[in-house]
Order: sequence, then structure tokens, then C-alpha cells
Amino acid sequence: MRVRIGAPRLALMFTIEHEFDATVITLVDEGEDGQPLQEDVAIAAFAECVTLTQYDARTDREQVVTLSMAQLRDLAAALDLPEGVYRLERD
Repeated sequence: MRVRIGAPRLALMFTIEHEFDATVITLVDEGEDGQPLQEDVAIAAFAECVTLTQYDARTDREQVVTLSMAQLRDLAAALDLPEGVYRLERD
């Protein structure tokens, strides 16, 4: 399926799979402006956490980062803020 987002020449490739206990999104790097390609990133969203997995050719292993739901909310908020130090308070 083709979905048009933003500028007409922007091309993104990803997959979405719904598994029993998680939704898995895989981001595919197709390259941009002569930049070297990076390995695909798989993002698995579980009820209690989100994991990001990427193959590391230097170590011949997959690297996994686990974010709590609070860290994920902080990351989402941080994407729209300027440089600085912040503390988000929740009710």
C-alpha cells in the first residue's frame, strides 16, 4: 500500500505486523542522498514496554533496547521540544 506523507518525493518503507502479544513495526532504510544504509529496525510494542532491535554487523548480534511506557511517552514529548533539560509531570 502506498501512503503519501509530507513532501511528494519522500519515500518511506516499513511493515506492520500484529502478533499475539505485540505489534511489530519494521523500518527499512532505503538510503537518502548518498548516505550509507543502516540495518532494519524492528519495533515491538507490548502492553508493558517497547523494544527496538537492530542487527549489528560489527558484533554479528542483534542489539535490543527496551523502553518502559513512561520512557516512550517522554521520547514522544521530547521530539517536539527545543534543546534543554525537562521534567514532565503527570497527574
